[in-house]
Amino acid sequence: MRASDLLAFAFRSLAGARARTLLMLLAMSIGVASVILLTALGEGARRYVIGEFEQLGTDLLIMLPGRNETTGGPPPLFGQTPRDLTLDDALALLRSPAIARIAPISLGNAPVSFGSREREVTVIGSTRDFFAVRRLRLGAGRMLPDIPPGRQSNVVVLGAKLRHALFGNRRALGRWVRINDRRFRVIGQLAPGGESLGLDLGDMVIVPVASAQALFNSPSLFRVLIQARSQADIPSARAAAIEIIRRRHDGEDDVTLITQDAVLNTFDRILRALTYTVAGIAGISLAVAGILIMNVMLVAVSQRTAEIGLIKALGGSARQVLRLFLAEAVMLAGAGALSGLLLAALGLALVGQLYPDFPFAAPLWAPFAAVAVAVSTGLLFGVMPARRAARMDPVRALTGR
Repeated sequence: MRASDLLAFAFRSLAGARARTLLMLLAMSIGVASVILLTALGEGARRYVIGEFEQLGTDLLIMLPGRNETTGGPPPLFGQTPRDLTLDDALALLRSPAIARIAPISLGNAPVSFGSREREVTVIGSTRDFFAVRRLRLGAGRMLPDIPPGRQSNVVVLGAKLRHALFGNRRALGRWVRINDRRFRVIGQLAPGGESLGLDLGDMVIVPVASAQALFNSPSLFRVLIQARSQADIPSARAAAIEIIRRRHDGEDDVTLITQDAVLNTFDRILRALTYTVAGIAGISLAVAGILIMNVMLVAVSQRTAEIGLIKALGGSARQVLRLFLAEAVMLAGAGALSGLLLAALGLALVGQLYPDFPFAAPLWAPFAAVAVAVSTGLLFGVMPARRAARMDPVRALTGR
């Protein structure tokens, strides 16, 4: 039997049982689409997180007060706490030639009000270099003034969302807002920027670090952002920062330094593993679809015993009958895989319209893997019904037994 005759016969057999064929196509297409959509979700999450960190630059170090390692000894007595990270500690870091900028951060929540409007927001105290280190863009006005970090100044830069909530369509620059019990003059507003690492850039205010410390009555810094002169200078900047703080803290290593590369690599590994995991879970649906093909084709074999008997009575060999039923299984799986690709493309387009800021994108291997698994599953689970049909006795099959 020629290949064209084999395919034509298999197509007519599938077209003759439309309801059964459509159900099997639906099961296979849903399996393929789920593999692609779930891997796109995992890959999109990976790209989103990597993009968020890359917005901060790959030459950034983050210094936190306290160590993240344990020594294995007994817990400290009398409630000992890590030494505070102070503004003087942060300024001392600029002694290293490998460090280009530092941005000390004091953080807190406070109500910000203008007239009768009030909103509870995040208040960030820092310096002018904070804008360069965090790569923040201004929508209007200017950045914090270039003043000594220890000097207070009652000026503020508003996030775009907060500015709209307090002032609406009115001009905000030059107006005075109240943060807690102190008045600050608005000198700038950030460009709309969404979120970065969980911090809503539109719903925050930035004030000089000394003003924030006075506002919250806290001399301790929350973080210190350290920008190395280049990515190649990160090891030197890290070693210099640790040594400077050790000398200032009486020989104690009581700070933690996080590098962007380390965080990026960690998230990349975690999210790649997540992508592979959800792809494996979705792949189970393809196995279920393959089992459905096997069960339906077993029923089809029992319903087509007379047809099988006629083929064998006319001289068809067991090998030809086997090939006929395997061709049906592969055609079902292939058509289901193609319809699954179309369904996944529509799903990705729809989700992209609903969530334009989230980078949904299936990895290149996902469509090929989904189609390969679908076809191989159809072939694998089609073997048993095909072999059962091929082993039938032609005389008994013609009598319908």
